[in-house]
Amino acid sequence: MPELPEVEGVVRDLAPLVEGRTVKQLSVSDTVVISKTAGKETIIKGKSVDDFLDGMENMQIEKIVRRSKYIYFHLVKENQPHLLVSHLGMTGAWFVVNSPDEITEEKFRKHAHVFLEMEDGGLLVYSDIRRFGEMRLLQTEEDFPPLLEMAPEPFSDEALDHFLSMAETPKYKRKPIKEVIMDGKVISGCGNIYATEALFHMKIHPSRSAKRISKKRKTLLFEEIVRVLQESIDAGGSTISDYRSVNGNAGTMQDRLHMYGKKTCLACDTPTKSKQIAGRTSVYCPACQK
Repeated sequence: MPELPEVEGVVRDLAPLVEGRTVKQLSVSDTVVISKTAGKETIIKGKSVDDFLDGMENMQIEKIVRRSKYIYFHLVKENQPHLLVSHLGMTGAWFVVNSPDEITEEKFRKHAHVFLEMEDGGLLVYSDIRRFGEMRLLQTEEDFPPLLEMAPEPFSDEALDHFLSMAETPKYKRKPIKEVIMDGKVISGCGNIYATEALFHMKIHPSRSAKRISKKRKTLLFEEIVRVLQESIDAGGSTISDYRSVNGNAGTMQDRLHMYGKKTCLACDTPTKSKQIAGRTSVYCPACQK
């Protein structure tokens, strides 16, 4: 699943291509229509297909920003602000093309599901192989309360204090630290890849409970998470499995990972181990991480 650096890469690539442009009309794939008719919330969430298409028509895209792992399209229509919130799920990708035939990878071309025809020509296409992504057309964040529960951005001044405070609450202090730092209410945008990397660099076992880590070490862990996230942003994210940035662009952070997906520890050559934590496979070095 794309994490903060990958979503940041999408936003940085997408913004100069579509900001300031107006959506003339939309269409969706038969797969989305059939699924929605059957009562499934496939990609288009919270609205019927018709309401979504009608609502997006003639919207001007004023600005695109990232919030945690979400893409926020700030829109305006008839002088009224709107917000399109996009989550890439596990395999979502955006393409700016003149025709869907220009999407070079067949698996993304085959699974293109939302087509935004731009007033000045061309298409903004959302493709999603596994269809776990989502789009919500809102007036403001308040229209979907879970968005308000996200932790501050990790690069913000208040993020460290928020993390330290949350980690000491009854809900989190007895949980494995890996589970705590992957929770978007505690730290925004840190998923399995970068949690694995930060814990390895700090030599902390992923299943160690938060309460068994000192405040000083938690602070250093948070700083390491921020460092790893920034390194990945600079590298264009990790292109693993089906993640792509805009128009199929790939990142290089996967070549810099020290623990995620490794069979042996790069520091001591010990065979790595793995265990399930919060539903995710956590890889660690049994010699280095305690």
